Amino acid sequence: MVTYIMNQLVIVLDFGGQYRELIARRVRECGVSSAIWPGDTPIDRISQAEPIGIILTGGPDSVYLPGSPRCDPGLFSLGVPVLGICYGMHLISESMGGTVQRGAFSELGRTSMTVDVSCPMFAGLSSAQTGLMSHTDHIASLPSGFISVGRTENCANAAIADPGRKI
Repeated sequence: MVTYIMNQLVIVLDFGGQYRELIARRVRECGVSSAIWPGDTPIDRISQAEPIGIILTGGPDSVYLPGSPRCDPGLFSLGVPVLGICYGMHLISESMGGTVQRGAFSELGRTSMTVDVSCPMFAGLSSAQTGLMSHTDHIASLPSGFISVGRTENCANAAIADPGRKI
């Protein structure tokens, strides 16, 4: 039985990824309420909900294409931790000044990766991990303040972080 922490909410912003329900369920399994909202939810609504964290899901689009889904960039200034998964990570990077490009290689399914265990997101884990990949796009240049904290054989920036802003 899960005991929920009262008045705590993680908002899952949906960009069309197939794992949005699984992500929200995993948050609830940690005892925190979760809500799945559209990726373009206005920043005022997000702010009024007073989330303790925001997760940006994956999706089938490429952030560099015209008309690709966007979020309000103001959410990166709310002062709450933000986690981007796949498309969500690419969206964070591009929104904050990084460059996302189509890569020369696709990574699909289980992929060996190395993570920086000094990063709080990976604390307590082994540096050798298996990631679930489904992409060809990659982050070619990081936004200011970000560091690479995970890599695969074909992707130097499989995980990135801005520890100061908890992104």
